[in-house]
Amino acid sequence: MSELKVLRSRVEPWRELQTDIEDLQALYDLAEEAEDEQMTDEIDSVYQKLSERFEKLNVLHLLSGEVDANDAFLTIHAGAGGTEACDWAQMLTRMYLRWAERNDYKTETLDMLEADGGIKSITLKVSGEYAFGFLKGENGIHRLVRISPFDSNARRHTSFTSVYVFPVLDDTIEVEIRPEDLRVDTYRAGGAGGQHVNKTDSAVRLTHLPTGIVVACQNERSQISNRATAMAILKARLYEYYREEKEKDNQKFAAEKKDISWGNQIRSYVFQPYTMVKDHRTKYETGNIQAVMDGDIDGFMEEYLQKNVLEASADEDDFI
Repeated sequence: MSELKVLRSRVEPWRELQTDIEDLQALYDLAEEAEDEQMTDEIDSVYQKLSERFEKLNVLHLLSGEVDANDAFLTIHAGAGGTEACDWAQMLTRMYLRWAERNDYKTETLDMLEADGGIKSITLKVSGEYAFGFLKGENGIHRLVRISPFDSNARRHTSFTSVYVFPVLDDTIEVEIRPEDLRVDTYRAGGAGGQHVNKTDSAVRLTHLPTGIVVACQNERSQISNRATAMAILKARLYEYYREEKEKDNQKFAAEKKDISWGNQIRSYVFQPYTMVKDHRTKYETGNIQAVMDGDIDGFMEEYLQKNVLEASADEDDFI
């Protein structure tokens, strides 16, 4: 039933759009036959709305991966740079929260390590249709260039923060985790003082020994709930890990086609001496950096999805 719901959500909107286009065509023919120019504004308005619906459905058509329709875990880690990097991680967290709000996605903070000036690391769960499909292109290093508010000499600083996105797996996708491969550590959760101080070792940290992947959760009072959430995150991380292992051979050949860029950043956010946000993979850029920091990043996501489809088609042609 869950799969049927997803398939219907992909097909029915196209059928409805087709019907509405036919109705608009009939309205246009009627206005032309009657030579009624007063209907021009109404026809233009309907046409614009149908065009917007088409663009949205066209983007959804690009999300055809096995787990694209799933919810997502989004983890942000501050890089080297102390206070600067932690502030940048907090700015990115706000950007993704605003993006989720703009798109009616629900968010939940599963684990957070605060630091002076911002956030050292944070894990969010983003819930909604195609959350992972849209967010998967955010994987990588995000670079910030600005005049530091923490520098009394007002010098320009460069900060790096990493973003990792993993799908929330449902029961139809199995990831085997052997008990002997798992180490479980419990500790007291950190947080606000007073009545919110956690009196028990409710926070849980899981370490997958063969891969070295470590996940943690401390948002719930119950150790059992935290363990269940941490296990879900670990399964998602392992799913991505094993998927990437399978694709390594293909990536060796694909790497030859990619431009060699400075550093490892996927996107640069420049505040000074000019304002620009540029994605180094797709070359998509905008000068409205304030809109981007307020969550308007759909253009970057759509360009990434389009590029992936084109590269997949090219690889398939080369194979044939």
